[in-house]
Amino acid sequence: MKTIEDLGDLRGKRVLVRSDFNVPLDGTTITDDGRVRAALPTLQALLSAGARVVVTAHLGRPKGAPEDKYSLALVAARLSELLGQPVALAKDVVGDSAKETVAALQDGEIALLENIRFDPRETSKVDEERAELAGELAALADVYVSDGFGVVHRKQASVYDVALVLPHAVGKLVLKEVDSLRKATEDPARPYVVVLGGSKVSDKLGVISNLLTKADRLVIGGGMLFTFLAAKGYSVGNSLLEADQIETVKGYLAQAEESGVEIVLPTDIVVADEFKADSPASVVAADAIPDGKIGLDIGPESSALFASKIIDAKTIVWNGPAGVFEFEAFSGGTRAVAQALVDAGANGGFSIVGGGDSAAAVRILGFDEAGFGHISTGGGASLEFLEGKTLPGIAVLED
Repeated sequence: MKTIEDLGDLRGKRVLVRSDFNVPLDGTTITDDGRVRAALPTLQALLSAGARVVVTAHLGRPKGAPEDKYSLALVAARLSELLGQPVALAKDVVGDSAKETVAALQDGEIALLENIRFDPRETSKVDEERAELAGELAALADVYVSDGFGVVHRKQASVYDVALVLPHAVGKLVLKEVDSLRKATEDPARPYVVVLGGSKVSDKLGVISNLLTKADRLVIGGGMLFTFLAAKGYSVGNSLLEADQIETVKGYLAQAEESGVEIVLPTDIVVADEFKADSPASVVAADAIPDGKIGLDIGPESSALFASKIIDAKTIVWNGPAGVFEFEAFSGGTRAVAQALVDAGANGGFSIVGGGDSAAAVRILGFDEAGFGHISTGGGASLEFLEGKTLPGIAVLED
């Protein structure tokens, strides 16, 4: 893949950058600006080179038409603060406002186009429709830089098709993401430990199947652990359970035993009567969850167990929280996992926090991001990379 440095002198050139600004919002406030900050190295490099930078990105899931709540206005304001210079916001995606905004740029200036998903062609399954939008985007620029890792697993107009039209390069963020994830997929340093959490086993089927042939240990937490417990014959009360995946999980347990891969499950669970932050909590054995109770976190004994299985690792991938970390009473397991990754890093291990809720947990729980080897900006893209899938937004950059 060509890098920004391979593009030559960019002074005066219009550079279209696909970023990922799909940040969480609380009304009129960005609650986690991690993805905006992650875009800065690429944007600063281009601006310093005298390029006229045109950024396209998405926010939320608008249905192919403008919606005020999904406007990138808040992102433009935050990006302006972080860059220390104005960020012009076009009022549309590729219309008159976009053309006028780009035409007004001077060397070293930046503009942000309105939410790319306001145009239904962005996510169209029809190649010709995506190509049409890609052509209109390409008309606004001289070269293209792909820097939105959170969308590289999608075959979308601003991710895939525009790279077929313009000279292109990989941005600093996407390059860092790919290099980091390759450390976990191409001859990883061992012990190689994968910590999986989140709500559903079905979301992780592909990655579990692939990692059973690569990892030394799989540590299982989050809502998905209850399907594993059920596969071992335990009652899980009212906890989240995917009954249709029990037989699949039994197969994974058998495969792991045959191949010598250790699967680490919790020994105790923090349970409550309801899925509420203030629901009274108690700790029970993992094989004795009472009827009517719902498991919301791994217990203290399990937290210590998980930490002991992580701390000696030389490569660690973590995707999915161990419990409902948003509720303080049920954040202990996720906090313990995060701390174990930091401790492993101090022992020479390389850790990857696989985006999504795991990355949010690191910041919400107050951890210093420098304590982790790499914090991914793309949960879905990270998972598909770990599954061994071809990511269209990466493949199209490989000349």
